[in-house]
Amino acid sequence: MPIDYTKRPGQPADSAPASPPAGAPAGGVNLSKVTLTKAAPRVSLTKAGSTGGTLRVHLAWNARPGQAPAPAGGGFLAKLKQAATGAAGDGAIDLDLGALYELADGSKGVVQALGNAFRDRGTGDPLVWLDGDDRRGGGGENLYVDLRDPSRIKRVLVFAFIYEGVPNWAAADGVVTLHPAQGPEVEVRLDEHDDRSPMCAIAQLVSDGREVSVQREVRYVQGGQQALDEAYGWGMRWRTGRK
Repeated sequence: MPIDYTKRPGQPADSAPASPPAGAPAGGVNLSKVTLTKAAPRVSLTKAGSTGGTLRVHLAWNARPGQAPAPAGGGFLAKLKQAATGAAGDGAIDLDLGALYELADGSKGVVQALGNAFRDRGTGDPLVWLDGDDRRGGGGENLYVDLRDPSRIKRVLVFAFIYEGVPNWAAADGVVTLHPAQGPEVEVRLDEHDDRSPMCAIAQLVSDGREVSVQREVRYVQGGQQALDEAYGWGMRWRTGRK
């Protein structure tokens, strides 16, 4: 599988954000959640009063979808067929949350568990980082984006990748929820499925230096991270990496 770099920088001591304070978005509208759909795919975090602080992006999924039992008396050949179709074993699906990022200074990179690339490659406090790798789907995975200064970020493309298990997005039933420091949550459900590919671009954060918006993608790309890069014009060089 492709990877941009393989060394994990040390995370700062203050990388874990405080719990988001309660608060309503600007304009007096009291919404607890905004769900992005095909019909309404975009929301402005700035206009909703949700910029500033640290944005937490949470991926949850069903790691152990039910599996059909083996046919009675099927013997070795039946088990071999189940293995080929992903029905053997515990059927666990390991999703990885990650992001391609591009900063205002032109620097680009990937944040993901693959290759221990848990944070952006900046030398100071990170702007984009992961808190860990949940291989069993117990609590999901969290990606963080520092929105204290939106002028430092150009775009962040959030993606999910089926690292282990047969691609079965319907069974995984993934959902990404963006938790801003204040204002309503933003939800993107993976309610469209394409099992030909293990890679799905979920949502894109875009900043023009003043306003930050979230765009629903839910776009499946046949291939890995390099294919995703090419689909969105990131223009990075990739090499093989592993967890």
